[in-house]
Amino acid sequence: MYRRILALGLLAAGMGASGAAAQALCIGFGPQAPRDISSPAGSNAQVFTPAPPYRQMNLCNLHTHTNAEHKGPGFSVFAGAGKYGGYQCNETASLTKTELEDPAHGHGAFHGVKPGDTIEVHWVYTSCMVPPGEGLGACMSTTCQNPELRVETQVFLVVNDKNALDFNDFTNASQMVNGHYQAKSLPTGTGTPVVYAGSTTGSDYTQSACSPLQVTWSVRPRCARLDIGSLNRWAEAGNVFKESHSHGVRQLVTAPALLAPIE
Repeated sequence: MYRRILALGLLAAGMGASGAAAQALCIGFGPQAPRDISSPAGSNAQVFTPAPPYRQMNLCNLHTHTNAEHKGPGFSVFAGAGKYGGYQCNETASLTKTELEDPAHGHGAFHGVKPGDTIEVHWVYTSCMVPPGEGLGACMSTTCQNPELRVETQVFLVVNDKNALDFNDFTNASQMVNGHYQAKSLPTGTGTPVVYAGSTTGSDYTQSACSPLQVTWSVRPRCARLDIGSLNRWAEAGNVFKESHSHGVRQLVTAPALLAPIE
C-alpha cells in the first residue's frame, strides 16, 4: 500500500523516515509489511486488534503495484531490488507469444503495466464512514483520523487474453452493501488468504524507514490471470480513485524483529 499518508500528520515527531534511516533497523515500530507469506516466523512484540472482516468496513481506496510486494507460493520469482522489483508470478516464463502481445502497443490508458507483468492489487478498507477516493487520505476524515485498516490483496499475471479475468468486475461502483462501501466483488479461487498484522507499504519505506500505521493484511497465495484490456478500459473510463498508473514496491521485510508471527 503506497505512502501518501504523511500529509495527514500521522507520523510522530522524531520517527520519520530520515531519522529511522540512520539505524540498521527501525526501532520501536510495530510489525511491518510486505513479507513472505509462506513463512510464519516473526518476533515483533507489538500487537494490535485485527481489523473487522472487509464486509464490515468501507472500501476507501484501490491501487496496484508493479510486481508483487509480497512473496508467496504462487509469486516467488525475484524481480529485483529496485523500486519496481519485488516478485513475479511463477507462470510468467511460460506465457505464449500471443499472451504477451500488447494490443495498445505501449499506449494503454493504465501506465506502467504491459502483458507479462505481475501486479499486486490492494483493496484498502477502513473503519471510518467515508466513501472511496484518492490515496490513503480517503481512508479517514476530520472526525476519524485513527482508523482500523484492512487490505485485501490479490496478485495478478497480466496477459493479452479476453478470457482472463476482467478488472472491472473487482472495482468500485459506489454501491453500498449493508451500509458499507464495497467493491463489486473480490477474486476467489486463489487459495485461502493469509492474514497477518503489518503496516502500510510502498517504495518510500525500507527496513530502516518503517511505517507507523497498523494494517491487517489478507493476502491470497496464488496468482490469477488478468486481461490487460480490462485494466486499460478501467483507467480510460476514469475512476473515483484517480488511478492511472501502477506504483512501485517496498522490498520484502525479512528481519524477524520487524515481523509479527503468523498464527
